[in-house]
Amino acid sequence: MANPARVGAYSILLPSAPHQAVRLPAAAPPSASKCGLQMHHHGRSKPPRVSFACSASNLPGTEPAYVLKAMLAEETIGPRSDVERDARIRKHLKNPELSPSAYDTAWVAMVPLPDSDPQAPCFPQCVEWILQNQHSSGSWGINEFGLLANKDIMLSTLACIIALHKWNVGSDHIRRGLEFIGRNFSTVMDDQIVSPVGFNLIFPGMLNHAFGMGLVIPVPEADINGILHLREMELTRLTEEKSCGKDAYLAYVAEEGLVNLLDYNQVMKFQRKNGSLFNSPAATAAALVHYYDNKALQYLDSIVSIFGGAVPTAYPQNIYYQLSMVDMLEKIGISRHFSSDINSILDKAYISWLQRDEEIMQDVETCAMAFRLLRMNGYDVSSDDLSHVAEASTFHCSLEGYLNHTKSLLELYKASKVCLSENELILENISNWSGHLLAEKLRCDGTQRMPIFGEVEYTLKFPFYATVEPLDHKRNIEHFDSRVTQQLKRKNMPCHANQDLLDFAVEDFSFSQSIYQDELCHLESWEKENKLEQLKFLRKGSLINCYLSAAATLSTHELSDARIACAKTIALVLVTDDFFDVGASKEEQENLIALVEKWDHHHEVEFCSEQVEIVFSAFYSTVKHIGEMASAVQKRDVTKHLNETWLHYLRSAATEAEWQRNQYVPTVEEYMIEAVNSFAEGPIMLTSLYFVQQKLEEYIIKDPEYDELLRIKGNCGRLLNDTRGFKRESSEGKLNIISLLVLQSGGSMSIEGAQETVQESIASCRRDLLRMVVREDRVVPRACKEVFWRFCRTVHLFYCHTDGFSSPKEMLCTMNAIFREPLKLQTTSPLAVQSEK
Repeated sequence: MANPARVGAYSILLPSAPHQAVRLPAAAPPSASKCGLQMHHHGRSKPPRVSFACSASNLPGTEPAYVLKAMLAEETIGPRSDVERDARIRKHLKNPELSPSAYDTAWVAMVPLPDSDPQAPCFPQCVEWILQNQHSSGSWGINEFGLLANKDIMLSTLACIIALHKWNVGSDHIRRGLEFIGRNFSTVMDDQIVSPVGFNLIFPGMLNHAFGMGLVIPVPEADINGILHLREMELTRLTEEKSCGKDAYLAYVAEEGLVNLLDYNQVMKFQRKNGSLFNSPAATAAALVHYYDNKALQYLDSIVSIFGGAVPTAYPQNIYYQLSMVDMLEKIGISRHFSSDINSILDKAYISWLQRDEEIMQDVETCAMAFRLLRMNGYDVSSDDLSHVAEASTFHCSLEGYLNHTKSLLELYKASKVCLSENELILENISNWSGHLLAEKLRCDGTQRMPIFGEVEYTLKFPFYATVEPLDHKRNIEHFDSRVTQQLKRKNMPCHANQDLLDFAVEDFSFSQSIYQDELCHLESWEKENKLEQLKFLRKGSLINCYLSAAATLSTHELSDARIACAKTIALVLVTDDFFDVGASKEEQENLIALVEKWDHHHEVEFCSEQVEIVFSAFYSTVKHIGEMASAVQKRDVTKHLNETWLHYLRSAATEAEWQRNQYVPTVEEYMIEAVNSFAEGPIMLTSLYFVQQKLEEYIIKDPEYDELLRIKGNCGRLLNDTRGFKRESSEGKLNIISLLVLQSGGSMSIEGAQETVQESIASCRRDLLRMVVREDRVVPRACKEVFWRFCRTVHLFYCHTDGFSSPKEMLCTMNAIFREPLKLQTTSPLAVQSEK
């Protein structure tokens, strides 16, 4: 039973208008002028095109514009700046440079030398750093976004003042610091300015300590009383609170803000094997100020020996920073340029995972991110290792859980979606409770100002299996803030690495976008040259949808040849699908198959109509050309196998057409066999893979693993297509899997029940496919299996909420975002940069 919604892998229902709408005004460079596309280069140099498989020399005859542009780019780009930038990024990947924290350094500076009389600083180099690093304003700390004062700076300044006064040095520094606090004390009381974790305990507690030391802060008494009142309110709230995570929170801020209010043993039960409290130099040093502990002192000794006079806000954090950078490289689309560095980092992270290293396992955010990245990159990590956060109750017992830390929740939710089996109940539980908490956060007043909530909203709305790389990359680049730096008790990428990442990503995406536009022009010329617009049965304006399918799946600019071949293949599937479904008589259908069977000897068969001649001529010339290109890549003749794959597809299309003519109702099993074949996975996948994998040997594509990949991916796509096309096909009197399930149940299954059954099958297919991609290392190369997964994501995108090809406006937005609209980089305002709580 043919389905007019089918176009090989996708349904194409867009009328001609959206195709015209996606074009840009005719103000284009010569190579694109005739199809009215405008290039957007943003004045940046384009990166050289590295042909992934098929080089330009493989293309017979005159080179298309998209190939000429890539060749020109290789000749005109100077590599110097790129090499230097790449080297800097690699340096940050291997050894992240952690920004110094004036606040943490001040607390380390306060630690006394054990058994000294009179007391002396244990780390005089930290005292010296404070003396040498006061800002002209009188403050200490990171002057983020040009602001003279924020609550981090106020905390850092007060801590540095106390440290200097404790050792009776830097009287002028102390005076200027106190004046700075006096001038900016309103910042402390302003609830519109973000507060670091525990601020209402720590700052008033340190203020009390300063008063006890005899320091005079030039602030009205009413303001002092106001901030001290906030502390008392917070202490009252904590006293009345019944929360299992409260102890961790109090230990985290205790010695800095609750001097002598907590029992030493209650605090030190959170000490880690490395001697620290929460890997925090400040928290560890604050404990040492009041209670001697040899392990804690050794921890601080090791940090100062590594960093010198200024310590970071958290240590060790190398695994976190490296994984964060790997994640960012993937999110903005440039990870392929650093594959060897990334593999090295993931190998080390995997070893740490197997050893259950505290640096990974005791930090929820790091643990969840490591699980997701390792699993998606083929490492065998068990979801059982997330059992300590399987339930919301256990999460809330952690420090991150008590703080309701958004980034930790988001990472847990993302990790839960990398599910490879229906038996991974831990991931299912995490998905349920973390998704619920994230949705609650979105409903809270005021949270929309926080940048991370844009990512939360996007993640909840678009599952990772229902998004495509070019859209993800564009969004992440546009929301990338290169200026984000460390703040007290936060973890962020070092800002000096961020600008390099952003520049590289902008350059890479912009060049890819210009290649897309040239490729689309090439395809439009191909459509005209093959007279496809003369076919009255063919839906108009659908070529761009075919190209969108290819570009969404094979997105990197290096894969031009694969993308073009794939787009033409999908377009031919559209032509033949409509030909068998609505455009041809039985005689014409048999005539076309006979011509394809004869192939190079097709002249022995007469054309029974002009439209058969147009269809076959386009088919023959295009498939033959693709076969020649693929053979050049593979260094062997692959045209015979391509032809066999196409014939298999055509015969399934003919079978469905015969069912339709005879009003035959197949069984579910019969339907799925032919429906999956007519989904055209065979020709689409094989054509694409010949240009992605240079050595796709014949034994690989004849292996049962390859057949299984085709079957699972075909089932998933067909079921998604049938689910979204059910109402329309029912109104047209056509059968699909849902109506067949209802019919063959004899009335025992409702439409809703059939839809639920199909959704369960889709989820099962998706899990099975992902498991084959990331876990099973057998015959089919990983690069090929990843193409199957990317195609699966593309199909999910088109059928996530509706039939994307029957909703022109929805797909038009996607097309414009990928092909037309230049990047719109956003600059985050200072008030929008929120510390997590």
